[in-house]
Amino acid sequence: TMSAVYLVLLLLPLISAQTFHWGPCPNPAVQPGFNVEKYLGKWYEIEKLPASFERGKCIEANYALRKDGTIRVLNSQFYKDKVRTAEGTAVIPDMREMAKLGVSFSYFTPYSPYWVLTTDYTSLAVVYSCTDILRLFHVDYAWILSRSRFLPTETVRYAKQLLVREGIDISRMKATDQNCKDI
Repeated sequence: TMSAVYLVLLLLPLISAQTFHWGPCPNPAVQPGFNVEKYLGKWYEIEKLPASFERGKCIEANYALRKDGTIRVLNSQFYKDKVRTAEGTAVIPDMREMAKLGVSFSYFTPYSPYWVLTTDYTSLAVVYSCTDILRLFHVDYAWILSRSRFLPTETVRYAKQLLVREGIDISRMKATDQNCKDI
């Protein structure tokens, strides 16, 4: 329809910095028996599909349980000589699918999917997020996270192969610069 095409044109400036693909979101398998308590704590971003809201280096995320049962998400990055932080909230909408979280960084934005595809809790996590727009196209993000600033090459390769096997296009994936003194 014309209106759908018009909407896509209106949205293009918003998504040009993102990775978008025609058609609906893929539906990758997630971590079975996901244990959110073991997932809490600090994770460093090793690689990602580009996201307009992450431009800095030494990007990390810290997850902590709040008294109300939600999860506090504190993202930090070093950008233009400053440490910049963003605080958000993660929730588990469906207790039957614990690895499918939702994350929001403001009262005004809906929860974005935050799906943990795999994690061993101690060194690696692979996270995927996809938003469907009218089933015409989707915008997606993927992150390879580690408990330390550096991951062995073969672990990164394993994580990327997993994403590819699940039908996720990682051709635009980029390494995050983690060369920082502890900031």
